[in-house]
Amino acid sequence: MRRNRNVKIVATLGPASSDMATIRALFDAGADVFRLNMSHGSHAEIAARHAIVRQIEKDTGRPIALLADLQGPKLRVGTFAVGAVELEEGERFRFDLDETEGDHKRVTLPHPEIFAALKPGASLLVNDGKIRLKVEDCGEDYADCIVVVGGVISNRKGVNVPDVVLPLRALSDKDKADLEFVCDLGVDWLALSFVQRPEDVEEARELARGRAAILAKIEKPAAVNCFDDIAAVSDGIMVARGDLGVELPVHAVPPIQKRLVRRSRALAKPVIVATQMMESMIESPMPTRAEVSDVATAIYEGADAVMLSAESAAGNYPVEAVRTMHNTALSVEKDATYQQVIAAFRTYERTSIADGIVAAAREIAESTDIKAICCFTESGTTALKVARERPHVPILALSTSVHTLRRLCLVWGVTCVATGPIERFKSAVVSAARAVRELGFGTQADQIVVTAGVPFNQPGTTNILRVAPCDERLIYRAESD
Repeated sequence: MRRNRNVKIVATLGPASSDMATIRALFDAGADVFRLNMSHGSHAEIAARHAIVRQIEKDTGRPIALLADLQGPKLRVGTFAVGAVELEEGERFRFDLDETEGDHKRVTLPHPEIFAALKPGASLLVNDGKIRLKVEDCGEDYADCIVVVGGVISNRKGVNVPDVVLPLRALSDKDKADLEFVCDLGVDWLALSFVQRPEDVEEARELARGRAAILAKIEKPAAVNCFDDIAAVSDGIMVARGDLGVELPVHAVPPIQKRLVRRSRALAKPVIVATQMMESMIESPMPTRAEVSDVATAIYEGADAVMLSAESAAGNYPVEAVRTMHNTALSVEKDATYQQVIAAFRTYERTSIADGIVAAAREIAESTDIKAICCFTESGTTALKVARERPHVPILALSTSVHTLRRLCLVWGVTCVATGPIERFKSAVVSAARAVRELGFGTQADQIVVTAGVPFNQPGTTNILRVAPCDERLIYRAESD
């Protein structure tokens, strides 16, 4: 099976998509990566969904990526004696560490780390930003605020603190237990929530011990401010627009999204655009025109993947949501403007032999009648570099490592193909030609570009480029000549 599009689709699994028939339907409709949301579902439920995906992978013979999304620390107020109170604009309200139930004057905020970081003038947002308060005075166990935007505040509502870097690690005790569980289970990507600094990513990498690639979710202003440092230690990026839109003015999010997508591409780091992409399809079989335009914008920007959250996890139309994303991608990628936009932002530095080889592969493929670029890759780096070039022809990543191929399922334009051990370059060319023919990318009459590294099976050795026929007889004849 091959996809006729370049952008990948991430579908979140949940109550609406937890059985074999539905998950298989999601895959057939176009899902390339399945997200396991560790905020919802027991370990037993997560393990069952993981097993179903791996069975579908076995049945189809196609690598499928599994992404486990860690919850991160959750900051919440305590409880109220009457369950909820209404805050009026201009009123004063206190957050403190007193465990007594709250009233219309105060409530517990059981997070001393917040008080340690707060300063007068900082904002506190409650209930996804619907209520906004400004700190007037604060200490190690309290914050006296004035209500800027009022509303009803009730038990255990979430709190956001956008203006300061909190002295909190991105991994809670729950996250550490979940990380160990899913790594032992065998996921391919770990999405890390509440990232504020590169050290957060480094801690997760140390705990993962190479068992999964690390994807940093950019959902806090602090992460936007030090994005390059975070990206440098991450394997991938997620632009988590929902939380960004709470902690930042909503009008600031689109330019941030565009900037982060382009920067991720320049760094050859796969990037997902996520949150509320087709939110109305939780309850409707049809998306709004604005939602379709939103998905299309992310694709035009060059994102590696677009993601469904509640739409596929808890909605009434999970398969239709994936199919709609798939059809939107097909429409965008057929547009001549799409190729123009993608090519216009090929402005990054090339500093290595591998960079030069993949750039040459793209130029050869686009200036002659080449059907595909085939890259042999041990670690996946070569495929990432080829994908960064955004060529007009399909990319085939061939590897002996199923772990590498699964991780590459997230990457723009890459079709993943498992191969046996390769010792000679001629064998590599033959394997590439067979894969191109079998997957329908080309016929015996066509030509391909093959990149590889000699010696084989060693990461970081890409040093060969060859234009080769798909006809094996011609490959062997060329060798004998």
